Amino acid sequence: MYDYLKGHLVSKQLNSYRGAHIVLDVNNIGYLIHTGISTINRLEEGEVKIYVSLSHKEDSMSLTGFITKEERDIFNILQSVSGIGVKLALLILDEFSISELVDIMIREDFKELSRAKGVGVKVAQKIILELKDKLINWAKVTPDDIEDIEISKDVNKEVIIEVQSVLISLGYSENEAKGAIKEVLSYKKDCSKTEDILKYSLEYLSRAL
Repeated sequence: MYDYLKGHLVSKQLNSYRGAHIVLDVNNIGYLIHTGISTINRLEEGEVKIYVSLSHKEDSMSLTGFITKEERDIFNILQSVSGIGVKLALLILDEFSISELVDIMIREDFKELSRAKGVGVKVAQKIILELKDKLINWAKVTPDDIEDIEISKDVNKEVIIEVQSVLISLGYSENEAKGAIKEVLSYKKDCSKTEDILKYSLEYLSRAL
């Protein structure tokens, strides 16, 4: 129904009986939008663009908002796990960035995921089991040609395209994605799986940027 709302930021509330939320004035209509603490801390006064997700229960409707489309998409993906609602999905996104979540899924590090408030070990294991493939393949894009990436005979071209797609969907530029992949393939000669190349590419980008 809604993709985003653009308007004047009226107020930010970290703690209230309604939970963390903002009020956005769009053409003289005030929208109350639930969000996470990390989002509120990054919002500045003035006109803002908020990507929203509409939640519809039997007796109520509510909006949850994020600064980026990618955060909103991950929020929706998290809620596809049974037992994960708005509140818990927001707590997870308050604790981890998108790239950190993808890395956790790749490594299947349920102990690290359980650091998020409200996420026990069993819940963390369930999230990883149900979402690993979804997150790795999330928000597919068709990257430009990869002819300038040197690929050994042991690495499938489709693997490189998949890794580049995920990196671009995480907000990295095409050049950043290609540079990271090239770097990984140059010093990880035995690296051929999507999960491994993606993991090392994210590690490289976290150090380089």
